[in-house]
Amino acid sequence: MVSLDDAVTAHIKKGSKEFEILVDPELALAYKRGDEINIADILAVESVFENASRGDKIADSDLVSTFQTDDVLQIAAVILKDGEIQLTKEQRKRFLEEKRKQVVTFISQNAVNPQTMAPHPPQRIEIAMEEAKVNIDPMKSVDELVQITMKAIRPLIPIRFEEVSVAVRIPPLYAPKAFGDVSAFGKMLKNEWQSDGSWIAVIRIPAGMQTDFYALLNHITKGEAETKLIKDESPSKD
Repeated sequence: MVSLDDAVTAHIKKGSKEFEILVDPELALAYKRGDEINIADILAVESVFENASRGDKIADSDLVSTFQTDDVLQIAAVILKDGEIQLTKEQRKRFLEEKRKQVVTFISQNAVNPQTMAPHPPQRIEIAMEEAKVNIDPMKSVDELVQITMKAIRPLIPIRFEEVSVAVRIPPLYAPKAFGDVSAFGKMLKNEWQSDGSWIAVIRIPAGMQTDFYALLNHITKGEAETKLIKDESPSKD
């Protein structure tokens, strides 16, 4: 439960009355976006106010007549879903910066320049977002914002989501240790253990993650892994 000092107000107007609750700003935003979060963890105090800053609680009879219940958790769920969350200027700025960073990171790791099949540096994506005047809405999920951003910056830079298949052979000395890390990196298309103890696999990964993937292999095998980029004709993802 968030402290009162760190809480912000979420409110909704029903008829002539305001209904306010004190909430954790980050958890409240996440719940409003659709994340499954326990309402009790979001509230600073389990009360509904008509004026939270003064501590004026609203009468139970008003709760029942408006929401058909006086259960604070049920009412809080309605306020969070349908009402407004009052963020401070600093909180809103921080949330926007964090969300923008998440969008840039996702695109830089999963999208490439289709002309070179190389990922765009995060700075290039940020510049394109500024040129396209991409609006980062803290109420939207990263997935939604990625789709909005990609649509906005495509006219400015050649970019699309692309995946590649990489064939890997891990020498016997490193194969057992490498198996877990390599398989978790992407989708396993092929998985064969050889009679000499080496491991052969084909992994499908986002094209923008190739550098990180090769760095992982070099670290695990001390540079002894063998890799080959497999050309395929599977359609790219926009």
